[in-house]
Amino acid sequence: MALKATIYKAMINVADMDRNVYIDSTLTLARHPSETEERLMLRLLAWLVNAHERLIFTRGLSAEDEPEIWQLNDHNGIDVWVELGLPDERRIKKACNRAASVYLYTYNARAAQTWWQQHQSKLQQDNLTVRFLDDQQLKALTSLASRSMNLQATVQDGTIWLSDEQNNLELHFTDWLLNGRLA
Repeated sequence: MALKATIYKAMINVADMDRNVYIDSTLTLARHPSETEERLMLRLLAWLVNAHERLIFTRGLSAEDEPEIWQLNDHNGIDVWVELGLPDERRIKKACNRAASVYLYTYNARAAQTWWQQHQSKLQQDNLTVRFLDDQQLKALTSLASRSMNLQATVQDGTIWLSDEQNNLELHFTDWLLNGRLA
């Protein structure tokens, strides 16, 4: 018998001062049986920092031709493509050819830094941004995980303040690539 996805619900309030985006949303996240809770929470954080009324979770790990998150426009073009982890460079280049903006969120310090050293010269696409979340911050983020979450997020000057009823976190991505330029 195949394992089923675990469903997480998140009531989200986002105030992104950097982009003047203010959203209240209820999100449903399906955690694939092979997905860790850390990856699930990074996926949620990636949604928060790119929040838009049209930004949606895709079939993710279950679909090879879709990112984790995307934002489609009125003509079914892809405005935003969000990937997680350490994908193959061909996948990233394909995403850059299909979408106006591509964001890659990496984690797991040892593997990510090795991957970045091997791929950075090949991935300098004008519409690609690569961000890294260190292990300590990812662990703190994962501590907020529950099957039912109520989160408030404020983004200002690249800093993410994320809180639930009992915890407050201050998170910072390390930008490795910003719109095709090494950070």
